[in-house]
Amino acid sequence: MRSDASAKLFDRAKTLMPGGVSSPVRAIYPHPFYVSRAEGPYLWDVDGNRFIDYCLAYGPMILGHRHPLVMERVVDQLRKGWLYGTPSELEVNLAQRIADHYPSIDMLRFVNTGTEATMAALRIARGATGRDKIVKVEGGFHGAHDSVLIKAGSGATTLGTPDSLGVPLDVAKNTLQVAYNDPEALETLLHRFRGEVAAVIMEPVLGNIGPILPREGYLQSVRDLTLDEDVLLIFDEVITGFRLSLGGAQKHYGVTPDMTTLGKIIGGGFPIGVVGGRKDLMEQVSPGGGIYQAGTFNGSPISLTAGTATLDVLEKDGMLELLNASGEKMRKALSDIVEDLGLGYSVSGIASIFKVFFGKEPKNYAEALRCDKEGYLAFFRRMLEAGIFLPPSQFETNFISAVHSDEIIDDTLEAYKSNLRG
Repeated sequence: MRSDASAKLFDRAKTLMPGGVSSPVRAIYPHPFYVSRAEGPYLWDVDGNRFIDYCLAYGPMILGHRHPLVMERVVDQLRKGWLYGTPSELEVNLAQRIADHYPSIDMLRFVNTGTEATMAALRIARGATGRDKIVKVEGGFHGAHDSVLIKAGSGATTLGTPDSLGVPLDVAKNTLQVAYNDPEALETLLHRFRGEVAAVIMEPVLGNIGPILPREGYLQSVRDLTLDEDVLLIFDEVITGFRLSLGGAQKHYGVTPDMTTLGKIIGGGFPIGVVGGRKDLMEQVSPGGGIYQAGTFNGSPISLTAGTATLDVLEKDGMLELLNASGEKMRKALSDIVEDLGLGYSVSGIASIFKVFFGKEPKNYAEALRCDKEGYLAFFRRMLEAGIFLPPSQFETNFISAVHSDEIIDDTLEAYKSNLRG
């Protein structure tokens, strides 16, 4: 694998950007590879290497790179203009289609990122309830804003401490945490802080350390507890939305939260976020009510166009079922490989997401941390040399797109078989 051009670019980047990157996960040792173009399931870097992409920009590219319909629609929209600063019919139409798919969404607002969506959701929850505290799940990721950049604790229930310099203790103290798949811990916490908690925010399937799946009945238990304690439930479906099903994890598992955040796929590869929920909550958002949220790029015509085109493809009969079948094939074959090798590893996932954990399959964040992180990173480098790009962390999710053919998956499985051995 050639890397001279990428190494030189990284040397320049380190003098211009913190750590040489625009997001921490891209800081691959000894240097990242710099992509020059992408198409279908592939990336090409500046050194001419080609990689089969299972990162897919961390989830959005469910149709693969440069999907012809998305590209055609975006080019057509560019000719009409790419930023108006006014409402457009595009946002009304896409809002209706999203609301039709998601049981929890009566009304919604378009924002620009998943981070913005979760930040707005928590503000709405606090504004609507008049309460300050929130509960998040240990290991759940909801963006890089102060309220959710909170360290995981060692106990079943923990008071928050900042996970980043610059996060005020006065903010962190209002974020409480519980372990995933532990409804008893949540019940204890909600009783302890009865009348103080505005919302529980959670990924229904943990994606940022996984994927880690909910135990049977867990999500319904969370829903029942939050209803009993008059606490709002927010599902962060930035990863699971439009991937587990067109109605996300909430439709797949049959559990309806009060609010939902979306992103990634619904932008078709362009920046987007969505915060939506019950009408009585969303009507309190400015200008209808006193909960403020605004943004110059909210409802960007380009993002809405790309998202609409992506949804047009995903809504075709059998499209998601076919994609999910590819995920099932990958997980089953990987499980067989792992068992044959006798390494004590495990395979997790659902729909078109998957991961090999270098250890026993975890059910929560603490168990995930016991996996062999260094062993996984060595494996990641071997796979990269073999032309397979996986997320460069044990604690990220792998994604399959609609253009990962059976042949490509078979080639990938051969690479796993060769490189898991070390």
